Amino acid sequence: MSDLVLHLVTPFVQHPDELSITPVDSPDVLVLELRAHPDDVSRIDGDRGRTLRSIRAVVSAAAGERKTTVELIGADGQTVGPHAD
Repeated sequence: MSDLVLHLVTPFVQHPDELSITPVDSPDVLVLELRAHPDDVSRIDGDRGRTLRSIRAVVSAAAGERKTTVELIGADGQTVGPHAD
């Protein structure tokens, strides 16, 4: 699943070598924590979160029955974009 996220995100960023994904697995959900260069975070989040929501939709559909989501983590360690607390 991490490969799919990288495939979807890489065309948007200027620093693809600084992308990293950390899977956080729990019994209910698989969360893929995506970290990127600070200059690329807004590119991934997109227009009011539209790009990130689209990435999440594709990943969720590819995951099948298992609930899977992508969380974009900013330079400060906080979740960025829609679903951010």
